[in-house]
Amino acid sequence: MLDPIDRTILAQLQRNAMMTAQELGDRVGLSASQAARRRQRLEEHGIIEGYRARIAPGRVGLGVQAFVQVQMGNHDPAGAQSFRRLLETLPEVVNAWTLTGEADYLLRIWCADLAALNTLIHARILPHAAVARVQSQIVMEQLKQAGALPV
Repeated sequence: MLDPIDRTILAQLQRNAMMTAQELGDRVGLSASQAARRRQRLEEHGIIEGYRARIAPGRVGLGVQAFVQVQMGNHDPAGAQSFRRLLETLPEVVNAWTLTGEADYLLRIWCADLAALNTLIHARILPHAAVARVQSQIVMEQLKQAGALPV
């Protein structure tokens, strides 16, 4: 489905999604119009899901990053759906995954400080009826940012 030029376009856009069609074309050996058409096709097919800005957390008042594992007390569908709805209301939860193993969910959280993280866990997550246990790990240093997919 993807040819080498499509893969190169994806790699380039992951580095800089704001480049113009002309810049993209120059980097992949196409005219600006050909590069724009390919980018549009990748968007229309859902391969490119969207574009977003990468924001420096510390510059917007977010000083604590944590990973929180959540173990559910029961696994009924209503409890899981209710927990998912809760996650949608928590802007501090920037990523959430379901897992195999002891923990049912892994949450990536950004908060202003430890007090805010403590409040989030104890006032919002732990009181949920389906939650049995929460374990958190605070990030001391992030060695690598979310990188580009190896296309």
